[in-house]
Amino acid sequence: MKVLIDTNIIVDVALDRDPFFTQSEQIVRLAELKQIEGYISASTFSDLYYVIRKIKGKGWTFQFLQKMATVCQIATVDQAVVSMALTTNFRDFEDAIQYSTAVLNHLDVIVTRNSQDFAGAALTIMAPDTLIQELTNYS
Repeated sequence: MKVLIDTNIIVDVALDRDPFFTQSEQIVRLAELKQIEGYISASTFSDLYYVIRKIKGKGWTFQFLQKMATVCQIATVDQAVVSMALTTNFRDFEDAIQYSTAVLNHLDVIVTRNSQDFAGAALTIMAPDTLIQELTNYS
């Protein structure tokens, strides 16, 4: 299963955010163990750097992002993704980019804590606990 891991999941892991850390860490671990094909949108890396660096510092943040880049594949964000995002009906442009990235990179699922941000999506949107449960049921 090809899964786009939304920014909020990765921030949860980087910043040990309770009560979300445990499930978010499980999602990253699934990618690390190759039980899912984890993807991160190329544009997410700058967002992650901006948010995480403020709390953890530049050095720690670069190390964390390097690890994420080895655990997950990087989903392309190009002109087609941006063009699609500009025509979607999402309230938040970052979510439109995430969605368009997943669609145009032929991914199966977006895993996010904010599924309501993707209302009306033609792609499967799952909360971390739902994805974990689904994978547990098929193991």
